Amino acid sequence: MKLAEKVAAKIVEPAQHRFEDDTVFPNSRLPVLIYRAAIATPKGAAFEELFEAHDWSSAWRNGLYTVHHYHSTAHEVLGIFQGWVTARLGGPRGQTVRLEAGDVVVIPAGVAHKNDGASSDFRVVGAYPDGTGPDMQYGKPGERPGTDRNIAAVPSPAADPVHGSAGPLTRLWRRAT
Repeated sequence: MKLAEKVAAKIVEPAQHRFEDDTVFPNSRLPVLIYRAAIATPKGAAFEELFEAHDWSSAWRNGLYTVHHYHSTAHEVLGIFQGWVTARLGGPRGQTVRLEAGDVVVIPAGVAHKNDGASSDFRVVGAYPDGTGPDMQYGKPGERPGTDRNIAAVPSPAADPVHGSAGPLTRLWRRAT
């Protein structure tokens, strides 16, 4: 199946969620982007191929940690390929969103996220913009200000992980800076 056959036929504007620094989790001035039903064939390999085609690599398959965490050295994309998850974004005082098979969420560096409950068959593919890799931060004393410096140095992705250079990510994130 060709890549174009896997992706939704037209570019749909993603939902945007913003989370401010809560003194524990830095969060980000960049919005979290949620693409609903972004892929017609929600299979792990389809998400891996899609992300890789748009320069988001180092894909992994698993679930989502059940503890608040964030990455200070990379943005992250998650493609839900099986089941559903209630993800808490922005830390304990953040917001929950339900993500289902076919959905994609792009999480800027610094934004806390965790699994607040999922179906027993929940599975996800994760990836990062080429040239970056994640660290694991948990909002513990002493992480900052080092992680703040890391986040400020994370480059903007070259392309939207779902729609490539024509996708909304670069435009929306450029506006947020």
